Amino acid sequence: MSATAEELKVRASAQSLLKGSSAPVKRSWGQYVRWILLFAGGVLMVMPLAYMMSTSFKYSFEVYNLNLIPEEPTLENYEYVLRDGRFMQWFVNSLIVATLTTISSVLFDSLVGYTLCKFRFRGRYIVFIAILSTLMIPTEMLVIPWYLMAQQFGWLDTTWGIMFPGLMTAFGVFLMKQFFETVPDDFIEAARIDGLNELQIWWIVAMPLVKPALAALAIFVFLGNWTAFIWPLIVTNSQEMYTLPVGLTTFSVEQAVEWELVMTGAAISVLPTLVVFLIFQRFIIRGVVMAGLKG
Repeated sequence: MSATAEELKVRASAQSLLKGSSAPVKRSWGQYVRWILLFAGGVLMVMPLAYMMSTSFKYSFEVYNLNLIPEEPTLENYEYVLRDGRFMQWFVNSLIVATLTTISSVLFDSLVGYTLCKFRFRGRYIVFIAILSTLMIPTEMLVIPWYLMAQQFGWLDTTWGIMFPGLMTAFGVFLMKQFFETVPDDFIEAARIDGLNELQIWWIVAMPLVKPALAALAIFVFLGNWTAFIWPLIVTNSQEMYTLPVGLTTFSVEQAVEWELVMTGAAISVLPTLVVFLIFQRFIIRGVVMAGLKG
């Protein structure tokens, strides 16, 4: 009888929830105002992207026309850009640099974060503070040491010279250490009892439990290296080694910039970032949902 009574209570509560969900929800004026402000902010953020895409389909004489819909749409800009061997070389250079630095940063940042979190050794807090202190140094102050290092080791005008400052990041170490704090130590100890070594524990046990952090770190690192401009501009000398942001600035004729070609190249350069976000966003959403359930 007690079990039957509990079942009846559960069914009654479920029915009440269903009835409540079907009932109309009263909205306050404050909610409508917030939605309007959020919609207006979203439109303001999307407008530059929409204007960029619109300009990429315009002829040169129509570039300064602020209409979002071109009067005479054309694909000639895309044909010109894609036929240009330089642009495709810049695209490949950026893709190689962003992909390799993302893989390196995800692996090494997570490994260092796991070590600082799950290993107990003397001085680990000092090491962690020293890593975090590098976040306080502006990037502009690091350019000269990076350049001297690249010059000394012969990395100027090379792919490795563009990549090496981003192979590991202090932000990534901090992010991964904080997420590894949420991994129960019991899982680690159970894996050690089962005979796994530390690398196996890191890769098989700990890494799957911090997928949201790995996805966020991959997105940040990829976007940061894909859009990087100052360092690739300084370390490269030949157009063959330019990355896409640096190469786009060379689309000019005499003193007049061909904005339709620049916007076309920028529109194409947005595609990889969208692909990366679409691939990893489900891990971030899943992590937010799981965090809410744990709370």
